[in-house]
Amino acid sequence: MEDVLDEVVSSDDLRKFERVYHEQLHQEQVTPKAQFEYAWCLVRSRYAADIRKGIILLEDLFQKGNDEGKRDYLYYLAIGNARIKEYAKALQFVRAFLQIEPGNQQVQTLETLIKKRMEKEGLIGMAVAGGVVLALGGLVGLGLALTKGRSS
Repeated sequence: MEDVLDEVVSSDDLRKFERVYHEQLHQEQVTPKAQFEYAWCLVRSRYAADIRKGIILLEDLFQKGNDEGKRDYLYYLAIGNARIKEYAKALQFVRAFLQIEPGNQQVQTLETLIKKRMEKEGLIGMAVAGGVVLALGGLVGLGLALTKGRSS
């Protein structure tokens, strides 16, 4: 399950679904299926800009979609937001999905995975901040030692 947040769409699939979407967009008759398939590819892209575009398309589908498709839209909105490290938003979509279907194991696992990533990055953030504090403390100590050396 962990690879669902790391899975990257093939460039062939992305091009294929992008072509279909743009052809329909040009004709001003985009079907929900074409929009979803393109968005599904975009949220699995390696590029944050593509992922954000996929999220926008999924949010649009969610707003005007029927109840049947909302489960899929919520699921991939959670994945897309987690992939761009918008973990709070990702968890909101997971929780919205679980209100519709509380026993869904796949989404419960996704929620756990997102929380683990949040914790991991939180610890990394704290470690970086701790390193900065230590470096500043060392500089202040060095400055104090130099000042005492001059006043003697």
